[in-house]
Amino acid sequence: MDQGWRQNEAFSGGCQCGHVRYDVTAGPVRASVCHCRMCQRATGAPLAGFLEVGESRVTWHGTPGVFASSNLAERGFCPQCGTSLFYRALGSGTIELTSGSLPATMPFTPSGQCGVEARHPWLGGLDRLPAYPASRTGIESHQFDPEAPSQRP
Repeated sequence: MDQGWRQNEAFSGGCQCGHVRYDVTAGPVRASVCHCRMCQRATGAPLAGFLEVGESRVTWHGTPGVFASSNLAERGFCPQCGTSLFYRALGSGTIELTSGSLPATMPFTPSGQCGVEARHPWLGGLDRLPAYPASRTGIESHQFDPEAPSQRP
């Protein structure tokens, strides 16, 4: 995990509409990415970023939907907006929260990657492409903002 994040800090995260939120108590974390086809399909992205924590440290506010994506694991999502929230290996005692559901201020530096046989070859060239801030597009976000006083539960 990025050294900028102190593992003894608690944090909160959740979906883009605010229907499903979670709080995580302080403790160890492990960041990773997965390139496998199941993760690509579950997130609709070329890879999935995960932050692994002890499942007993997570308190849910709202009930995530759950899909048994294999005989070994299940994935959680918001039943309202569809945001991918977690991957859970059955019986592991841990849960891997999706990087996109983490607080925007939380550093995320993977310490490993898996499913590399399905890694898209073009990922290595991203830093050579022109880069533009999202504000350039004129987009107006309707996503839940946990920092906005009017949106706090």
